[in-house]
Amino acid sequence: MKRVLITGASSGIGYQLALDYAADGWHVTACGRNRAKLETLREKFSNMVLCEFDITDLAETRRALDGKSANLVILCAGTCEYLNHGVVEAEKVHRVMSANFSGPVNCLDVLLPQLAPGSRVALVGSTASLVPLPRAEAYGASKAALTYFARSLAQDLKRQQIAISLVQPGFVDTPLTRRNDFAMPMMINVGQASRYIRDGLAKGKAEFAFPRLFSIILRITSRLPNAIQRLLTQQIAR
Repeated sequence: MKRVLITGASSGIGYQLALDYAADGWHVTACGRNRAKLETLREKFSNMVLCEFDITDLAETRRALDGKSANLVILCAGTCEYLNHGVVEAEKVHRVMSANFSGPVNCLDVLLPQLAPGSRVALVGSTASLVPLPRAEAYGASKAALTYFARSLAQDLKRQQIAISLVQPGFVDTPLTRRNDFAMPMMINVGQASRYIRDGLAKGKAEFAFPRLFSIILRITSRLPNAIQRLLTQQIAR
C-alpha cells in the first residue's frame, strides 16, 4: 500500500491533501496540533492514522515520528505573522522561523533515516520567497530559507535515492490567509491547491509553483532591478 505522511493536516492545504490521498486509497498519517480537527479526518476514512504533536518542539517531534514510515512525506505545516511599519518584533520572527523552517528540519531529522530508497519528501515553501514584499520579512525569509535548504538537501540525498520536491504555492484560501487584510490576486481554493501538489508529486517534479501565471509574474519581477521590484510590490501591497 502507498503511504503518505502529511504535517499541517489539521488545517488548510494539509487537511485537504489528507482527505484526497485517503480517497485515492493511500494509507495516510495525518499530523497536526489540533486533535479535534484530526479526528474529523479519521471519521471520514479508515485508512487514516493520526499523529498529534508540535513540529517546533524537537523532542516531541522525535517521539511522535519515531518508527513512522512512508513512501511520500509532505511537510506542509506553517504559519504567518506580519511586521508592521518596519517595527522588528523578535518574538514574531522567531515564531514564524520556528514553524516554517525549524519545524520541517525537526521532522527531517527523524524521518530521513527511516525512509527507504525511492521515497520522496515534499517541502511546501511559497512564491512569497521570490520577491521582497512589504510586511512579509519574517514569512518571506522563512520560506526563502526553506527553499535554499530543499535545493541543497536534494543534492546530498541523491546517493540515498531519496527525492526532494520544492512546492511553492501562491495565495490559497485557508484559515491562515483569511486573516490577511489586503487583496490576494489569483487566489485558489484548497481543492485546487491539492490537485496541483498531487499532480506535481506524481510526476516526480523537483520544483513547481502554482498558480502558473502568478508564479511567472513573480519570477519575472524577481529578475528586475531592486528599485523596480520595490515599486511594483508596494503597489501590490496597497
